[in-house]
This record gives sequence, structure tokens and C-alpha cells, in this order.
Amino acid sequence: MKFGVVVFPGSNCDDDTVYTLRVNLEQEVIKLWHKDHDLQGCDFIILPGGFSYGDYLRTGAIARFSPIMNEVIAHANRGGYVMGICNGFQILAEAGLVPGVLLRNSSQKYICRNIYLSPQSQSTILTAGLEPKAYKIPIAHGDGRYFADADTLKSLNDNDQVLFRYCDENGLITEIANPNGSLENIAGVTNAGKNVFGMMPHPERASDEALGNADGRYILDQIVAVTV
Repeated sequence: MKFGVVVFPGSNCDDDTVYTLRVNLEQEVIKLWHKDHDLQGCDFIILPGGFSYGDYLRTGAIARFSPIMNEVIAHANRGGYVMGICNGFQILAEAGLVPGVLLRNSSQKYICRNIYLSPQSQSTILTAGLEPKAYKIPIAHGDGRYFADADTLKSLNDNDQVLFRYCDENGLITEIANPNGSLENIAGVTNAGKNVFGMMPHPERASDEALGNADGRYILDQIVAVTV
């Protein structure tokens, strides 16, 4: 498995992601510049977190038109794996690769803290092998409130496309455990083909025992376990 991590102007989690993949998961990984026109044979593409193009227009809206995204979209349409984390999720939504949008947090404030996730989908490589428990993962975003219209929301639930929901430390999905006002506590979704994944929390920031939390590695390990 060869991973490619796309770097946009303003990306700040690219090195975290590369380190986690290369050192913790012992995978081949390269960086892909946003102006590239070639995925260099990568099997799995990751759009990392950060503030692509400063989020000056709308989160992910400018990055969606970077040259590399033409290749990422084509890769996804061929059934190739793509994952967006935080700002990467916002870019995927802007590109129409996953349903829904990410809006300003209901608190109107930037939030940076640990939260808990409950795996939901039983039919994606990212979640099917996870134990049904609460995973402690950090978030760091100002525009993470997931929103979709009623028909899209119904389709997501009917087709088992919700990857994660925000929960408390005991795994209970409650309103108080929702950090940003996302509909139905949704923290991540997949596309209909279940090869494109978007999530707001940062598993790459919780994948090393040296950080005092390796819950994120359980999530990323699923990719390697299924796709190698």
C-alpha cells in the first residue's frame, strides 16, 4: 500500500500524517504538492488538516480547485481510496466527493480539545473492524458542524454511510457530547461507494503512545489491515 498525503498552502497536519503512516504504521508514504498532476502511483490519498489557502473564501472552497484535485477526483471515481481529515473533510465536501457540508460551529468559536467517537458504519474498511466503544480523539476546527438536507440524511442512515458520531466517554450519543452542533452528532461520513472517507477529528494526532493517547491508531490501522 502506497499512501499519498496532499500538501496545500496552509496545510499543517501533513507531517503528522506522514509520520503516523511511515513510523507508526510502517507504510510507504509520499507528499503530493497541490500543483501536481500525478498521484505517483499512490493507492490511498489523504487530504490532511490545516487551513488550506487560509480558508479565506470558505473552508476547502479554494483547495477544491487545486490541480491535484482533478487527479484525486478521478482516482475516487475509479474506486480508489481517499480520506479527508478536518480541513481535508471540508475539501472533500466542497468537491462533492462526500455528501453534506461543514458549517461554522454552533458556538461560533474555534474548538481544540479531546472528544469521543462512536464507530457507526459496519460496512466500510475504516470502521467495520473497530470495537463498539468510545475512542478519544482530538478535534481542532472552527467550521466542523456537519449539515445535510433531510433526504441526504435519510440516505446516509439507510445506506450505512455514517462513519462516526460524537459520544461521551461511555459511548453514549448525547446532545451534550456534540462539540459543534453537527446534525445527529455526525463526525464523519463516507460516499455511496464507500471508498471516500471524511472525518473532522484527527486520528493522526492520537496515534503514538508518546502522546499519551493511541486511540487514533486503532482507526488508521483498519485501513492497513484491510487494504494491504
